[in-house]
Amino acid sequence: MKASKPEPIVVRALRTVQGAGLDVFAFFIRGADIVRVADISRIERDGADELKGFQRPEIRNHVRGIVEYLNQGAVLFPNAIILAMSPEVKFTASRGPSPKGDEGIATAGTLTMPVRPQGECVAWIVDGQQRSLALAQAQNRDIPVPVVGFVSDSLEIQREQFILVNKAKPLPTRLINELLPETSGITLPRELSARRVPSELCGLLNRDPNSPFHKLIKRPSDRGVAKGVITDTAVISMIRNSMNNPLGALAPYKATHRDPANLEAMYRVLCTFWTAVKAVFPEAWGKDSRHSRLMHSAGIEAMGVLMDRIFAKFSLGDEDLKTVQKEIERVAPHCRWTKGTWDSIGVAWNEIQSTPRDIKRLQDALVRAYTAGNRQ
Repeated sequence: MKASKPEPIVVRALRTVQGAGLDVFAFFIRGADIVRVADISRIERDGADELKGFQRPEIRNHVRGIVEYLNQGAVLFPNAIILAMSPEVKFTASRGPSPKGDEGIATAGTLTMPVRPQGECVAWIVDGQQRSLALAQAQNRDIPVPVVGFVSDSLEIQREQFILVNKAKPLPTRLINELLPETSGITLPRELSARRVPSELCGLLNRDPNSPFHKLIKRPSDRGVAKGVITDTAVISMIRNSMNNPLGALAPYKATHRDPANLEAMYRVLCTFWTAVKAVFPEAWGKDSRHSRLMHSAGIEAMGVLMDRIFAKFSLGDEDLKTVQKEIERVAPHCRWTKGTWDSIGVAWNEIQSTPRDIKRLQDALVRAYTAGNRQ
């Protein structure tokens, strides 16, 4: 016998319109019903390496703590859950005249939300995944919970709202960095927009089979699978530092008031330099940072400074792989990426740490070695 179809959840709601004509609803729902109408869109990549979802993994201790609070009895829980809702939800406005003095900001009515199996729900949790999971596990399943939902099945808009809602919270920087390139059509605050280009270049370096960094960069969407050996924050910092340095290798290609950033030129510079690095230091390339400080965040950032020094010698577009490789070979005899001691700073290769002091010392050692090599 075929199982009966679950009844839809119907609630009283207020509707208004924001943005580019998007419906926004405010309503209350039983806490346990949130996960019946809304999925959690976990961040991951599919077989084609396309980014899916946006939510970080469940934090079990956080969920457990909320459950313990909810199980105390008559508790106050006014924190709203934010949902992105499919156009399949149905709103029916209430009949009758508006109350005297109503400013017409919102329309009252009923909102009907179909109930479907997980993975096929008509809504997605944008903010409040830990709370929603806790509400589903709480003893009191009837706690009325405030919800604000906007109607859009655009993953780009959902990601934008997720980033903006969580910007002031302790959301992992790496998660925001991986999501930013997937919101290219959205206007974001200045500080987030400035991080978009480095994040996009980092993603390209990791995905492109012709990149020296192909599948070597750790990203949050790895879902715990140890694929890469370099943290994305190290690569992004290296790119951002070069862009922000007036004499940096990537600075000439930054966005201006007249022109957008030239990502193609930046990517060409990065691939040329780091392919040359890979060729000069094959024994140190692609190893875990515990076995190679070249793959360590300190090594990546310090070599980024060397990239700026080397490319400052060339006219734009004149650099080529062989020429860059010869420049890097000037410092090779002084480098201790996998064994030995850095003579100029008196530090063993595996004592270099991701601290501003160590990174600066390593940068200075590379620049001094390069300057001395040019004098010979």
